[in-house]
Amino acid sequence: MIVGVLRGGTSGEYNLSLKTGAAMMQALPEERYDVRDILIDKSGLWHMRGSPATPARALAQVDVVLNGLHGGVGEDGTVQRMVELVGVPYAGSRALAAGIALNKNRARETLQSAGVRIPRGVSFSHRNDLNTAEMARLTFSQFGPPYIVKPVSEGAGRGVTVAASIIELPDAIGDVLDAFGSALVEEYVRGKEASVGVIDNFRNEELYVLPPAHVEREGMFLGREPHESGSLRHSVPSPFSYTQKLTLADTARRAHRALGMSHFSRCDLIVTPTAVYLLEVNAIPGLYPGATFPSMLEAVGSSVTEFLEHAIHLAMGR
Repeated sequence: MIVGVLRGGTSGEYNLSLKTGAAMMQALPEERYDVRDILIDKSGLWHMRGSPATPARALAQVDVVLNGLHGGVGEDGTVQRMVELVGVPYAGSRALAAGIALNKNRARETLQSAGVRIPRGVSFSHRNDLNTAEMARLTFSQFGPPYIVKPVSEGAGRGVTVAASIIELPDAIGDVLDAFGSALVEEYVRGKEASVGVIDNFRNEELYVLPPAHVEREGMFLGREPHESGSLRHSVPSPFSYTQKLTLADTARRAHRALGMSHFSRCDLIVTPTAVYLLEVNAIPGLYPGATFPSMLEAVGSSVTEFLEHAIHLAMGR
């Protein structure tokens, strides 16, 4: 079977995507798969076996596609639509679901409608007829500091900042607006960070939830560097209580269904002494060294190889 692995891309998660793609290619047994490296460079140009190629030409040479593109066109539905037009099976969520999950505003609306607990938040863009001070006052009227300010459609900590007080909030909003065009301000929920993976039709379960990973951060925010360097610390098994683990699993399962995800997803959550809050859902789990998803697989006696072969099976049966 010829497997095309998409990696790289035009988003700020280019380096992480290279690593996830490399992990995919390394994990697939050579005796069963002819793996093709399909690289999309930072300008959006596609490459097949080191040479430039049109997307249609690159995709037409494979039997199935594994998408390792984090963020941007890899998760906003663009690449999914391109693959569908060529008619090649691919693993992962459909274009619409992936795009909704990546867009934090659309995801928040969908999750709230489904009754999933999320932090309070308010979003702004350049279209708002408000200056940043007015945006800050509007946010303060709804919930107090500290605040997390983040781009609406980025991942891996890119562009995220913390405003410890209302005084710092206007500059934080302005910085994110200038860099990304839109900003989401959320309440900072104090608690332990968790990551939970969900896999469709795995081990005789319709939605198999992997054991949660406890993600350890120093202070409020570490930025994206720990993701890229592989130094983000996490533990599986996690120190969460049995009840908390049940709530984490239920929240991840409900979010996966509400957003219409398929084949797999990974959730980021915050666990407080009294509740579990969902932060976001990722359509493309990181498989790079130091990512939480491989550790969750290992905790149940599985592996990246088994996961990818299962994903290929799901793609071919779609």
